[in-house]
Amino acid sequence: MFRKRFYYIIKLQYLGFRYHGWQKQPTVNTLQRMVERTIAYVLGHKNFKVLATGRTDAKVSANQTYIELFVDQDPIDTEFFFSDFNQNLPQDIRALEIEETNENFNIIQSSKIKEYVYLFSFGEKFHPFCAPFMYNIAEDIDILIMQQAAKLFEGKHNFRSYCHRPSEKTILEGEIIHCEIKKNRKYTANFFPKDSYLLQVKGKGFKRNQIRLMMGVLLDLGKGKIDIDFIKKTLDPNAEEIVLEHIVPGSGLILNSVEFE
Repeated sequence: MFRKRFYYIIKLQYLGFRYHGWQKQPTVNTLQRMVERTIAYVLGHKNFKVLATGRTDAKVSANQTYIELFVDQDPIDTEFFFSDFNQNLPQDIRALEIEETNENFNIIQSSKIKEYVYLFSFGEKFHPFCAPFMYNIAEDIDILIMQQAAKLFEGKHNFRSYCHRPSEKTILEGEIIHCEIKKNRKYTANFFPKDSYLLQVKGKGFKRNQIRLMMGVLLDLGKGKIDIDFIKKTLDPNAEEIVLEHIVPGSGLILNSVEFE
């Protein structure tokens, strides 16, 4: 018997520090596992499917992201579902809103702009409470040259050096709309260091570990391990391929916002 399918968009935010990323895996706890388990409990059945705007890595957080919920049994009372869903989610996951959509919307293929930020500090070791949110570099670094180099990533480039272990099918070309390093005034807490910084990156899509590799090469520049010409070579499609290995920890990375065009 044919069952009508119902479609919903849910806006979420979460602290990723205790999860092994979004995607469900058989032996570890993931965000998708917790979200789907909560949905099944609230609906009372498993006749549904969930798709996310993208898959965040282990320990990566999201201030704003979206999932699409497909329900194959009966339509849901969105007001009741939203309240019950939030009440039963773990405390480090929160639903912000829900709205009904239709079969014409595809959360994966729909054009969208993603903004990521990577929080970091340097010098004196920070308070342990900072660990879920930012990365600390023990030595002094040259922020000014890092700020200068961050702008090199803007525009269309071949990001082969900024994709961890790409496959033959990986599309290495991409475009970054905005990239800068600035003082962190977006996220604050009384236990944060006096001065902290963030790398802010906006684009339509990113490669595997791309932003963490970008942050790694910028920190190597700030430490004086490489020069700015090295970063230019990593973005030059005519230069010899450079494989980067410095992937900074996922805990400093936050999916700050997703905007559908």
